[in-house]
Amino acid sequence: MHLIVGLGNPGKEYEKTRHNAGFMVLDELAKKLNVQFDKNKFRGKVAEGRIGTKKVILLKPQTFMNLSGESIVEAADFYKIPNEEVLVIFDDVSLDVGKLRIRKKGSAGGHNGIKSTILHLASEDFPRIKVGVGAPKHDLVHHVLGKFQEEEEEKMEKTISAAVDAVHAILDHGIDSAISEYNGFRAE
Repeated sequence: MHLIVGLGNPGKEYEKTRHNAGFMVLDELAKKLNVQFDKNKFRGKVAEGRIGTKKVILLKPQTFMNLSGESIVEAADFYKIPNEEVLVIFDDVSLDVGKLRIRKKGSAGGHNGIKSTILHLASEDFPRIKVGVGAPKHDLVHHVLGKFQEEEEEKMEKTISAAVDAVHAILDHGIDSAISEYNGFRAE
């Protein structure tokens, strides 16, 4: 069993913002798996499905970004899912819009949702998919809580679709194979 987490902030005002790239990927994944986020558990929205032969729990924490780890650890503990089978998908300002990066583990890199996840899982050793949302020209908070520019939206659609494919690749073929296939991805 795998726990697949998309990071974001709850509420209409945060929909389609850069910081909600993780939620956007999970929404698209749920659509492809034909499942709904019909359960409210672990301080999050939960859907259950299958990718190949593997059961997956999809989680969108509703704790706000900076407390995401609280929701994630509750779900991981409940289902007894080890850290290496907790896949976290989130926005990354150090990557251009349209790029993906998969990592087996690593630091928070300044991302508060990942910082919270590391704190609550008590480890940096969990896989992640970083979705590029571009670097801020000025204020970081304004940037990540802002919506994508019109010219970025098509790239984001392609990137979200590629991130969903990357989730399948990780579960079907392993993370090393997915890294070599998707770390060079750039939506045009």
